Amino acid sequence: MRTILITFLISVSVNIPVSTAQISSADAASTLGKLYLRLLINIDDADRIRINDSVRMIIDSYVESDSVFNHRFNNLRYLGQITAPDSLLKIITWNLILQNGTNKYFNYFIRKSASSNENHIYRLTGNYRETPVRTDTLYFESDWYGALYYDVRPLVTGNDTCYILLGIDYGNSFITRKIIEVLSFAHDGRLVFGKDWFVAGDETKFREVLEYASTAVTILRFLSDKSIVFDHLVPFSPEFEGDRQYYGPDYSYDAYNYHNGKWELTLNVDVRNKE
Repeated sequence: MRTILITFLISVSVNIPVSTAQISSADAASTLGKLYLRLLINIDDADRIRINDSVRMIIDSYVESDSVFNHRFNNLRYLGQITAPDSLLKIITWNLILQNGTNKYFNYFIRKSASSNENHIYRLTGNYRETPVRTDTLYFESDWYGALYYDVRPLVTGNDTCYILLGIDYGNSFITRKIIEVLSFAHDGRLVFGKDWFVAGDETKFREVLEYASTAVTILRFLSDKSIVFDHLVPFSPEFEGDRQYYGPDYSYDAYNYHNGKWELTLNVDVRNKE
C-alpha cells in the first residue's frame, strides 16, 4: 500500500522548468507526468529532497495561477487535489518518503478572497513525529503536525465558515493515523487547526485521531455533511491493549454526528444503505 503514496521521487537527470514565473497548467502537467515516470528509481535522501524542492517550485507557480480553482490535473495519481463543495477552498497535497520510512508532508491551502481577486495561499510543511497528534490543543501553521487531507466539507457556524477535514498520516513502518480535523481562519487570516467540538463520553477533544497498525485497512469517511463514520478499532489480541501498532478494525462502526454545535460520538452505528 505504501508504494502508492502521494510521493515524488524524481531522477535528477530530468530537466525541470522551474522558475519563479508562472507556467501553464499544460506544461506543469506534462512536467509532473514525466517526473512521475521516474518514481521507482532508488536514490538517496539528499537527491529526493533536492528533487522535491523542484516539484514544490512547480506547484508554487501553479497555485498562483488565476485558473487554479477551475483546473484539475488529470492522471496525476500521486498528487492530492480536493476542492470544498462551496468552491472557496482548494487543497493540494503530497508526501515525500525518506529512506528510513518516515514522511515529509506538503500542503497548499488556497482560499478565495471575498474582498479581492487574489487568492490567499498557505504553504505548509510537516515532518514525521514519533509522538501522536494531540487531541487537547490547537495547531497553527508554525507547528502543523503533517498529514494528507483527502476530503473536506464546509460547516457554517454563525457568520463564520470553517472546514471539516479528513486526513491520513502514514506515521512510520508500524503505525498509521487517520484524523478528523477542523480548519478555521483567525481574524488576521491565519490558519487554525482544531476546535473543542468532539464529544466522546466524558471527554471533549479538539480533533479525533485514530491510530492503528500500518498493515490494517480502515475507513474514515463522510456519510453526510454532518455525519462521519469510521471503523471501531480494537487490539489484535488482549495482551496488545494500549499498543496501537497492534490495533485494527473489528468490522463494527462508530460515528461522529454534528448536533447543537458539537460532534457527538455514537458507537456501533449501522452504515448499511437503508434501501
